Amino acid sequence: MKILVLLDGSKWSYKAAINAIEIAKKKDAEITIFSVIDKDETRAAAFYLCRQSNMCDLVNEHEDKIYRDLKKSIGEDLNELTLNMNRMNLEGRSKIVEGRRDEEILKEFESGDYSLVVMGAFGKRSNIRVGTLFNGISTAINVPILIIR
Repeated sequence: MKILVLLDGSKWSYKAAINAIEIAKKKDAEITIFSVIDKDETRAAAFYLCRQSNMCDLVNEHEDKIYRDLKKSIGEDLNELTLNMNRMNLEGRSKIVEGRRDEEILKEFESGDYSLVVMGAFGKRSNIRVGTLFNGISTAINVPILIIR
């Protein structure tokens, strides 16, 4: 059994990863913790921030900071989760890529022969994100998707 865990830097996806690690331990499964940093999403967040603060002359700086903070947050989560997997002697790996979120997740899914996908119920920015992500990938993924709340 191979499990694909989607990690986005939110507490929800971290909780999903912890649950996936427990499942992997019980099922003697291999686990991949996968994260996509979507430049379009960081740009959109920067524009939102600049509109709220009336500082749109700094939009590029906002975008760079959001990108760096997101990458750092995901990296820290991956380090902790990898330590947990190592302590449990689980076979697994972690991977961070840049690109369009839905496209990169589907590429990884298609290349990995996964039998389960695990994700958080909500994303980093809002509770809307799970709906958009789930809608974007659910029709192309032909295995169970476990959404952790």
